[in-house]
Amino acid sequence: MPASAAAEDFLAEPHIATLTTLRPDGSPHVVAVRFTWDARAGLARVLTVDTTRKARNLTAGPGGRAALCQAVGFRWVTLEGSATVHDAPERVAEGVRRYTARYGTPPPAPPGRVVIEISVDRFTRLNLP
Repeated sequence: MPASAAAEDFLAEPHIATLTTLRPDGSPHVVAVRFTWDARAGLARVLTVDTTRKARNLTAGPGGRAALCQAVGFRWVTLEGSATVHDAPERVAEGVRRYTARYGTPPPAPPGRVVIEISVDRFTRLNLP
């Protein structure tokens, strides 16, 4: 988990991040996403649609890992851990609630919306105490 208030403050800023998952052939798939960080639960959340490559990568390999990296200038934080895809309405609603609070507007609501939850067990940062 983040060890400093500066890192937590940085993660609260409404930036985008890159999400890296692994394709079935082991090659990395990297995409820009909006996300939320729940320090208390140790969860990063990304809303998406079940047919996206990132969601398909994770459902193809249950227990797979993912990494989110938020970078601004020479500051960055990477949140890494095991990732799962959920379509349970209460989990998706929690993702929507947190997204709306962070970015100031609700996310799109396409059919097949799911939430990727990353249980963060590795945290790295640069130029944040």
